[in-house]
Amino acid sequence: MTDHPNAKRGRIADFMPLIRAADGLTLSQICALSSLEPSTIQNWIKRGYVPHPVAKKYRERHLARILLIAQLRQSMPIDRVGELLTYINGDADDESDDIITEEALYDLFLDIADRLVDSYPPPDGVEEIVKAVLNETDILAEHRGKLTHALSVMAFTYMANIYKEKADCLFNERK
Repeated sequence: MTDHPNAKRGRIADFMPLIRAADGLTLSQICALSSLEPSTIQNWIKRGYVPHPVAKKYRERHLARILLIAQLRQSMPIDRVGELLTYINGDADDESDDIITEEALYDLFLDIADRLVDSYPPPDGVEEIVKAVLNETDILAEHRGKLTHALSVMAFTYMANIYKEKADCLFNERK
């Protein structure tokens, strides 16, 4: 199978020079990086899915959350995406209740997505890939179960995105 177009997106560290040079990103820059409309991002902020920008600037945690939501909403209702992210890190505006940084969560998601695509269909199963990726991190044992569960949901959603895209392609090829 060829790479899914969203499988190899940049890691948050790839965006750090831009974020640091500009002391944060503007909404228009976030839109350019995410291919989302400003109204979509503003709606996600209003609904509590994305933290409020600080002095109209978006940092790496904002970008990570926005990119993750953009991936998951392709096959999961946006309310469920919000619930899932709240399950992991609580209130989007309160970093003190986070069990993992948004940047690390997004990068873990990308690690899992890359392995799913590279081994499509996954020979060891989705949950085993999630566990293998988490075993390579320094996640506290008390949070491992919650993250395994949430990242498994994300991984299956990602696979649903791939299947949906394939079904759409096949549908469009009908004669």
